[in-house]
Amino acid sequence: MSNTLIHILKNDCPHCHQGKIFKEKSIFFRFGFPKMNEYCPHCHYKFKKEPGYFFGAMYVSYGLTVAQGITTYVIASFFFKETFDLRIIPVIMAVIVALAPLNIRLSRLLWIYMFKNYSN
Repeated sequence: MSNTLIHILKNDCPHCHQGKIFKEKSIFFRFGFPKMNEYCPHCHYKFKKEPGYFFGAMYVSYGLTVAQGITTYVIASFFFKETFDLRIIPVIMAVIVALAPLNIRLSRLLWIYMFKNYSN
């Protein structure tokens, strides 16, 4: 399990763990929509199985965004006197917008790894 998480964070191919899923090497600190390889450059594993394959990754991205919003609220609430101060909302929104490019990449990586054939 820990090796899988390392491969996900390193943007490795789920089949051979040597090629990269996204054309940029790192999934962190990149702005703009990600550019994916259609096939693994090393083993030619096809990442997009069918049209609309990554629609399910939107649900993963939504879950990541909700978790980040709740975590941001919990951390930010220590800095405000009231239980729910409306000034927390812009802080949560800023964190969600800042992490959106990471969420797109991470949700697609998680989606690909969820449907990898683990029987091999």
